[in-house]
Amino acid sequence: MEHSIPVTYVPARNTIFLSFALAWAEVLDATNIFIGVNALDYSGYPDCRPEFIAAYEQLANLATKAGVEGARKFKIHTPLISLTKAQIIEWGLKLGVNYGATVTCYDPSAEGHACGRCDACHLRLKGFAAVGMQDPAPYQVGMRS
Repeated sequence: MEHSIPVTYVPARNTIFLSFALAWAEVLDATNIFIGVNALDYSGYPDCRPEFIAAYEQLANLATKAGVEGARKFKIHTPLISLTKAQIIEWGLKLGVNYGATVTCYDPSAEGHACGRCDACHLRLKGFAAVGMQDPAPYQVGMRS
């Protein structure tokens, strides 16, 4: 079964996030950059794959003064990359995340309520169901799956 990239794909989104993080890391003399990409329960975005992260890390060490001069080597960390959505939710619960104050939606209402229809909402709802919980996030009326 061929998996196409969904309409919610944002071109170069993680490239942009990592570029800003890389620039700031170099200014701060930091070497560790963290990003919350996930390669398991994701919608097929090309910039969430381990191959992309490895390539970006190589680029970071070729495209910066610190990397070229050998002053330090940048490392991209992806602590969520191989976790299921349920595992991510469980980890967040252990850390005290108030999921009722968060929304993972590509089409929220003006009030910030999740649509309940997009890929991000479906994956989130599936993750909460897997841990035996109802998602405490606000959803548009009648849209919770």
